[in-house]
Order: sequence, then structure tokens, then C-alpha cells
Amino acid sequence: MESLFSHLAPDSEPQPEQSGELDPVVCTVVVPSPVAHAFMGFTDHPHLWWPMEDHSVYGAGSHVEFEENLILETADDGRTSIWGTIDDWQPPLSFHASWYPGSTAMWSTELRVAFRAVDGGTEVRLVHDGWEGAEHPAQTRADYAADWPGVLDRYVRFMGGGSE
Repeated sequence: MESLFSHLAPDSEPQPEQSGELDPVVCTVVVPSPVAHAFMGFTDHPHLWWPMEDHSVYGAGSHVEFEENLILETADDGRTSIWGTIDDWQPPLSFHASWYPGSTAMWSTELRVAFRAVDGGTEVRLVHDGWEGAEHPAQTRADYAADWPGVLDRYVRFMGGGSE
């Protein structure tokens, strides 16, 4: 798979699904900002840090935004794709969304992002779970486990933190 939003190629063999539950993907970063500012940077300005060239439906030139209860990508020609539906919005502490970029709500996973004050700024903890909702649970989990750290690194740099 090429990115978080890619689908299996038609000639690809599906990965065998594991029996039992797949562990959540958990990523934690610290940004040098107060909690409210960190939350705002994540939710009000993803168009400034999200790596659209690698992780989007429409590619470079499109942008992502949180709009009402949706996380929405808009292409430069006006087409839109819903990435997720926000069902718990607790600014500036957390949000939870059903997550299905490049797919449909029928194949959604669960995304929770929480913000808490720590020495040196704000800890941002992303927990991605609910793999049983994905069309190909094990492969989807593996792809996100590989890609979330790089996506969050872009956010950290946008917020003025150094990359590790």
C-alpha cells in the first residue's frame, strides 16, 4: 500500500486476518505549546501540516479541515472526501472520530486524540483502534502503525518542536 488511504491493488492477495483482537496503534508526541494552542494547531490548521502529498485521497493541492462534525478533504477542483465523523468533541482536551479516509463509514476504525499538559508543553496521544471495522483489519493496522509516526512528526514540526 502506498499510503494511509490506499486500497489493496486488485491483483494483491489479501492478508490473512488474525483471530482475536488487534492491538491499538498508540502514538505519543510532545509539542512546545499550551494545551489549547496544541489542540487548535491540530484541529484548526491541519491544512498547514498534514502531508497531503503522501496521505490523502486527492493528493497534493488538496487540503484537509475539521468542519462541523466532519474531517473533510477538499480537492483543488472542489471534490470532497469525508475522512471521518467526529462523535465526541471536547476542546481543548480530546476528540473522537469514526475514521474512514478513502473509504466509507461502513469500513470505519476509531480515532481518539487527547491533549494534556506536561513539562515542556503538551502531550498529544493518538489512539487508533477498532480494526475489526476495517475491510482488511491486519493490513490496515500495519499501514497505520507505519504511517502515523511520520504524520505526527509533521504536526510536531509545525508546532515548533524538533524531530527526533
